[in-house]
Amino acid sequence: MREVAIIGVGDTKFGELWDMGFRDIGIAAGLAAVQDANLAAEEIDALYVGNMSAGRFIEQEHVAALIADYSGLARDNIPATRIEAAGASGGLALRQGYLAVASGMHDLVVVGGAEKMTDVGDTMAAEIQSSSTDQQWEVTFGATFPALHAMIARRHMHDYGTTREQLASVAVLNHLHGSMNPKAQFQRAIDLKTVLNAPPVAEPLGMFDCAPSSDGAAAVVLCAMEKAHKHTDKPIRILASAQASDTLALHARSDITSFQATRVAARHAFKQAGLEPKDIQVAEVHDNFTISELLAIEDLGFFPKGQGGKAVVDGQVAIGGKVAVNTSGGLKARGDPIGATGVAQVVEIVSQLRGTAGKRQVAGARFGLTQNVGGTGATVVVTILGAN
Repeated sequence: MREVAIIGVGDTKFGELWDMGFRDIGIAAGLAAVQDANLAAEEIDALYVGNMSAGRFIEQEHVAALIADYSGLARDNIPATRIEAAGASGGLALRQGYLAVASGMHDLVVVGGAEKMTDVGDTMAAEIQSSSTDQQWEVTFGATFPALHAMIARRHMHDYGTTREQLASVAVLNHLHGSMNPKAQFQRAIDLKTVLNAPPVAEPLGMFDCAPSSDGAAAVVLCAMEKAHKHTDKPIRILASAQASDTLALHARSDITSFQATRVAARHAFKQAGLEPKDIQVAEVHDNFTISELLAIEDLGFFPKGQGGKAVVDGQVAIGGKVAVNTSGGLKARGDPIGATGVAQVVEIVSQLRGTAGKRQVAGARFGLTQNVGGTGATVVVTILGAN
């Protein structure tokens, strides 16, 4: 397997992008990444697009071909492939691109992720998101996506003493980080009282415990390491890429306070990279709900099981803490255009490792990690990046 580098990144602002369509945001992010990589379209060997549900959000399937067409890549007849894994669609698209280059199949590929979610109403958006869970055994009986995460939160609180205030502190911190990100959907800091007094969604989760519906796109350019310096003097190495699965329905698991797929993917990723959790300075984890971040930082090995909430309150995941988590604002504040999320996580880590993250820069960042989750942990992709 060859070493693979990221040589270019690009993204759009996340939020309610009423003046841009799906193809507009996808092309904007891809063009930014290609320009950042200093390459010509003729050098691109393949395109991978992460997207969860364009067929329902915008009534458009075959979206990889759509992006290839409108970006001008179809004229060269390059292979364009859509990847779907619910919330992990972007991370899995990155993994497929990585494997294509590492195997020697391609030398240079573009990986993008995009979702246009706000063209439908909130009820429809919630229904589409819930389709990432088990329709027959969960959704049919009224277990919505927020409700399933509320069950996870309540059990975590029961088993480990996690408090409502600790959950709320996740939202407070991520909104603080988002306030420093000019491309975040929410760029205002909030206080603990605001989170605790917000309208309920699914007890114990309130409005500020849940990531918003968002429009947006992100893209990265992957290249064989031996050719990377032709395009950039700061290639970022992909040190590891790992994927794991679990049961689709929560009721089939022995413990819903931990995502076993995260634990397995992380174990494989750290082994491949030759690193340990303590070596990571910055991480983007899948915080579609505040409880999700607590599970992530525990399952990834940053903190002992049941200590995630305390770690957040103590500032150990803030910039300057033990490991800076979701410096972009995370899904919670940066936004969560589902297919783009996993790629956007990588864009943030690349910015951190390049030292170009501005006000949210983590000093001396050398190793970064992303964790992208599909459904309630049925698919997880963990990626580890390193500064060259």
